[in-house]
Order: sequence, then structure tokens, then C-alpha cells
Amino acid sequence: MSDAPQTTIVPADGGRLASYIERIERLEEERKELGADVREIFAEAKGNGFDTKIMRQILRLRKMTPADRAEAEFLRDEYKKLLGID
Repeated sequence: MSDAPQTTIVPADGGRLASYIERIERLEEERKELGADVREIFAEAKGNGFDTKIMRQILRLRKMTPADRAEAEFLRDEYKKLLGID
């Protein structure tokens, strides 16, 4: 192995770099706006009597595969038994 410092080759295309940066900035702004929209929906649901903590749990469950969901529910039930919660 060499003790020489490793250098990174920097492309000289400033226009392309600026394009990447601007695209990322636009997407980050869109993400911020979408986050605000999601918060508004949760606030509306809460105002109509829904429990937003439970809604967030449901959203997490819906992202899981049936197998992963079954495993998580099994483990949760087992942990509850071990702790005498059930």
C-alpha cells in the first residue's frame, strides 16, 4: 500500500455541477412543501377526531410486506407476554 494521499479527479464542467445542485435544491423545496401538506392532512384528521399516532402506525404497517407485518406482530405479542402486559 502506498502512503501517498489519494486525490479525487474533479470534473471541470461547472455548468453540469450547477445543474445538479439546482435540481437537488428544487427537490428539497418540494419535499418541504409536501411535508407541510402532510402535516395539514394530519391536523385536519385530528380535528375530525382521528388519532394521528394510530394513523402513523397504520401508514408504517401498510408499507410492510405481509410477512414482515406478521413477524412484527408476532414479536410484539411475544414481548408483551414476557412483560406481562397481555
